[in-house]
Amino acid sequence: MDQAGWQERPMAARVAADGLAMPRRAFAWATIILGLTLAVLDGSIANVALPTIAEEFKADPAVSIWIVNGYQLAIVMALLPLSTLGERYGYRWVYLYGILLFTVASLGCVLAPSLQALTVARVVQGLGAAGLMSVNAAVLRYTVPQVKFGAAIGMNALVVAAASTAGPAISGVLLALASWRWLFAINLPLGVLVLVLGWRSLPDSDRTHDRFDVPSAVLSALAFGLVVTIIDSFGHAIAWGIVLPQVVACVLAFIWLFARARRTARPMLPLDLLRLPIFSLSISTSVASFAAQMLAFVSLPFTFQMLYQMSPTGVGILMMPWPLAVAVVAPLAGRLADRYSSAVLGGTGLILLAVGLVLLGLLPAHPADWDIAWRMALCGAGFGLFQSPNNRTMIAAAPRERSGAASGMLSVARLMGQSIGTALVALLLAQFGIAGAVTALFTGAAFAAVAAVFSLTRLAV
Repeated sequence: MDQAGWQERPMAARVAADGLAMPRRAFAWATIILGLTLAVLDGSIANVALPTIAEEFKADPAVSIWIVNGYQLAIVMALLPLSTLGERYGYRWVYLYGILLFTVASLGCVLAPSLQALTVARVVQGLGAAGLMSVNAAVLRYTVPQVKFGAAIGMNALVVAAASTAGPAISGVLLALASWRWLFAINLPLGVLVLVLGWRSLPDSDRTHDRFDVPSAVLSALAFGLVVTIIDSFGHAIAWGIVLPQVVACVLAFIWLFARARRTARPMLPLDLLRLPIFSLSISTSVASFAAQMLAFVSLPFTFQMLYQMSPTGVGILMMPWPLAVAVVAPLAGRLADRYSSAVLGGTGLILLAVGLVLLGLLPAHPADWDIAWRMALCGAGFGLFQSPNNRTMIAAAPRERSGAASGMLSVARLMGQSIGTALVALLLAQFGIAGAVTALFTGAAFAAVAAVFSLTRLAV
């Protein structure tokens, strides 16, 4: 059927039964990959530029950190409300409006006259990124045939690994050649490209007729936002007089959110999905595994540079085997997940991750580079073997019309785990000095082992 004929069909007829036909599927997949790359890159690309930005605006370095924190916090707070909007109005529209907002906010970052204006633009940019991240997996589910969904999730994992690896490197090159504003200027042509491709190719989806629950959206944003700030406060040993009111407000927000969720069939906080053992175990696996990953990612640079006296360049090189191994293994694991048990694949990968983290913690006083590299690759291979099958199971466990809620929870679990891991490293370094970096590796191994237990428990459900 031609494009014009397709557009004239009613919504129920336009939703593809099992993925899009070629070549539209290829263009939709290109849109998803490019959009995800932009969102992930901007989560890390500004980190390297913080000292430069703080110096230009004559600002306190501690205040400049909100350029990064504001972006991440906006994403966490908006994920579930935006995934619910996707179920109500269609995932493609939330995705496209998210990219549009992200691109406009990038222009705001380029033109920002002050640190305050840059921070506000980054928060808006985070809201745009949340639009595409909240429905990314749901859009993908309507794009590819079910038999290829695991492979598609694996490709997503490869993109995230590649973008995470490339972010600091791209930032360093651009800062060496031009102003920090170019870090955000590169988003403008790419954002327009994603909009054009997505407008013509992204699939329609099943839609609900439920009213958008504004009070639940506010409560969800408040509750999950406070979780992140509380975790961060613990990590930086903030006084209890400041933390306790946050804890009280967070608990009350969750209680109220749960109460509202119990009264509806498709709640914003997806209790209907969390009641499914396979879904809740997959969420728990994801939180624990991403905490393990961040315990390693944040602590290893301190270990390499301060304990082993390596140069920053050497540290960067030795960090690369992990994401490179993820990039190699994740697509293969995704294809395997279409045929074999995700519980076994994920559990095996997480056991490898735990072993790799223990081996990194037991490095000798003067390790050879290759001795570090193969341990890092083992961790990355284990993480890649877990990630794609786990994400596939999480999304596939939800009914098709609840793909948005599952997609939102997938991103929430990842960000919660990363926040926990980062805060624990800060806490361990504050308590034990540089020895806390090694302790963080063993703590990460413990988290990975717990995640493996969660994954393997799925065999019984």
